[in-house]
Amino acid sequence: MKTCCDSRSPAWRRRAGGLLSWLAPTAVLALMPKCPACLAGYIALATGIGLSLPTAEFLRAAAVALSGMLLGILVVRWGLNRRGVARRD
Repeated sequence: MKTCCDSRSPAWRRRAGGLLSWLAPTAVLALMPKCPACLAGYIALATGIGLSLPTAEFLRAAAVALSGMLLGILVVRWGLNRRGVARRD
């Protein structure tokens, strides 16, 4: 019986959230251009905002680092869940 205070979300929402948490950083890493000039061009085409090459290099490095860290956190969480270590929320 569900109540108004039931904080548990349906299983499909939890699965979709879990899939999205893996998919977003993976997609960023897979779709990130290797050339900072290409990144500046893509941003200019999508938004109309021009970026300098040093700014594009910084944004690319920051996006790659952030995506890598997020994937690392997800791998650690996955490993702890596989081992049965309880998570504190």
